[in-house]
Amino acid sequence: MPVVCKISGFIPSQVVRKLIYTNIFRMSIGENTVIYHGCFFRNPKNIIIGNGSSIGDNCILDGSGGLRIGNSVNFSTGVWIWTAEHSTSTTSFAYTQAPVVIEDFAWISCRTIILPGVTIGQGAVVAAGAVVTKSVPPFKIVGGVPAKEIGERERDLNYSLSSCAMFW
Repeated sequence: MPVVCKISGFIPSQVVRKLIYTNIFRMSIGENTVIYHGCFFRNPKNIIIGNGSSIGDNCILDGSGGLRIGNSVNFSTGVWIWTAEHSTSTTSFAYTQAPVVIEDFAWISCRTIILPGVTIGQGAVVAAGAVVTKSVPPFKIVGGVPAKEIGERERDLNYSLSSCAMFW
């Protein structure tokens, strides 16, 4: 099934991909949400995406431990979100899971990595190339490896990310 899920990310139609994700893989995808080509979902039945969000091309989203993405969230190209990992604090290389939550109006920029157990607060921004190991408070801007606070975002956000190219 993972191979089918990966291949479906390259079908050149937003509509067909969304039908496959929701009807075959049982992902929950809100209205006016766009998922661009080349995305790969692990355990998609545990992924919930809100309304009016945009998932950029070539993202890898892991639903193993649960992944909830809010409304009007923007993921740029190549975002990786992991909800499961092997523990570095045990001698047995134990497998652990923890949910990731991305709240409304968050902006996750290109080539970022978000690790298990992290919450990205409402309106927060994760700068390009950041590795997020700890939760980000609402409206904060973080960047770097590991991600640290570098600024603050306006709080009066009111937009919807509903545009898309039908065949991409």
